[in-house]
Amino acid sequence: MIQAKQELLQALAAALGELPLPEGIAPPVAAFESPKQAAHGDFAITAAMGLSRALRQNPRELAQTLVDALQRQPAVRRWVQALEIAGPGFINLRLSAAAKQAVVAEVLAAAEGFGRQPASGRRVMVEFVSANPTGPLHVGHGRNAALGDSICNLLHSQGAEVLREFYYNDAGVQINNLGISVQKRLQGFKPGDPGWPEQAYNGDYIADIAEDYLARKTVKSDDREFTASGDKDDLHAITQFAVAFLRHEQDLDLRAFGVNFDHYFLESSLYSSGRVDDTVQRLVASGKTYEKDGALWLRTTDYGDDKDRVMRKSSPTGDDSKVNDGTLYTYFVPDVAYHLNKFERGYTQVINVQGADHHGTVARVRAGLQAVGMGIPAGYPDYVLYKMIAVMKGGQEVKMSKRAGTSVSVRDLIDWTSRDAVRFFLISRKADTEFTFDVDLALKANDENPVFYVQYAHARICSVLAAYGEKNPGHGDFVRADLSLLTAPTEAALMLKLAEYPAMLTRAASELAPHDVAFYLRDLAAAFHAYYGAERFLVEDAALAHSRMALLSATAQVLRNALAVLGVSAPQAMARDAAPAAEVAA
Repeated sequence: MIQAKQELLQALAAALGELPLPEGIAPPVAAFESPKQAAHGDFAITAAMGLSRALRQNPRELAQTLVDALQRQPAVRRWVQALEIAGPGFINLRLSAAAKQAVVAEVLAAAEGFGRQPASGRRVMVEFVSANPTGPLHVGHGRNAALGDSICNLLHSQGAEVLREFYYNDAGVQINNLGISVQKRLQGFKPGDPGWPEQAYNGDYIADIAEDYLARKTVKSDDREFTASGDKDDLHAITQFAVAFLRHEQDLDLRAFGVNFDHYFLESSLYSSGRVDDTVQRLVASGKTYEKDGALWLRTTDYGDDKDRVMRKSSPTGDDSKVNDGTLYTYFVPDVAYHLNKFERGYTQVINVQGADHHGTVARVRAGLQAVGMGIPAGYPDYVLYKMIAVMKGGQEVKMSKRAGTSVSVRDLIDWTSRDAVRFFLISRKADTEFTFDVDLALKANDENPVFYVQYAHARICSVLAAYGEKNPGHGDFVRADLSLLTAPTEAALMLKLAEYPAMLTRAASELAPHDVAFYLRDLAAAFHAYYGAERFLVEDAALAHSRMALLSATAQVLRNALAVLGVSAPQAMARDAAPAAEVAA
């Protein structure tokens, strides 16, 4: 059907080109829409209504002219069963059975490549998670990881060369607070005691760090290894050990979540290499800064910001440590330096996945990049901003875990449910919408649980295919199946849904919208379950059984392909609550 749709779009473009358009008006882009009701047809064409004013012609009459032009196209005669004019000027197109059936062979031939595009040479960097090494990864970081990893998979499916990058904020006030928190634990203080700093971190993990520091343990993360000295007075050593400890913990969290990175970038390197200072000098030289009240300001209002922003909190005092520890400059200055580095590395498209609380930094970072004068586009970088989530368990909102001290951690969610459930649930809504993760729902083995509903569709198909294989050994070559036998209404609906996958994948990648894949998976599973409930598969008619196995095999392939984009597995067997006695219709 993919080939049929492409040929029909070309036919529609040719038909639109035959219309007597006034000079200066180009034909609209050939496009199909989905009818609001399946009974109206397979595709809808709305061009006549959009052109009627320009042509000063009744839209239904114009629709008839367009239908006449379409019917002269060979592709229409080959793939279309009927063209019907409806309402104010809609053209409803009904595909032939052969057009719908063709998608089964297309899926089976392409296998894992169905929906994917060849390598384009386009290089894209996606920065995501980027958690401060001051505690375990919480559920917000989990949503970030699920979004970022799925976006990378989407872009890769469309031919992009994708770099996954994690930016470690290992400098600044929060890191200082981390070191002080551990040092206070080493001195015998705990949260709630007199003398416990208000800004200190309170999770039990701080005590764990202090214990390992006293034991002079060695910790290793992806980019560093550090051995504790046990010296309670050496705040710098305590801080370095704490960062390495928590980076190791975050590595374990990400590994449990099935997320890997190609590159880690340290904020501290921006200071130690002089990049931050160099960026500030570039901005001063550009004439876009000014001194006021002892601070250095950037004229971000020149680039659409609502007010100018402070870059340096106060004039330098000669204390170089303040330049290198991240406490002198405001938050967005190292961000500008970091994104200059991204641009200089050749990444002309950069996507940042960040919490909605970063909304205020978008305009100032982009302004800083433009002010440098390197020709960086106004919309660089792209942002995907997501809202935080709530967690429900046992009908009650879970505010925090003892381990994290402030919130539910990613590993809590995985331990309570599963990696698959966490990844699917966290991607199942648009990033900019609020979401509640219901732990009890994620544990249900029935149709109420969306990830179970999708995975069970795949498991059901595997069960049917296995049963068929036992009865028909050596008949697994479904490419040769007689697809013309697939004429049941639920078969037609399922094949139409399979055919939507490539376009959906392309659109989701373009819009950085992995939730579209989750929506599609639920629709595809629904189409399969409806088919499963309406038809028998292991029928006596050998040719019909073989053709239905071909359709089931193609459906399983697309389910696997789409689940892989989300980083979710496609199990071959699953237990179901109150499952029917006979799962395979025979």
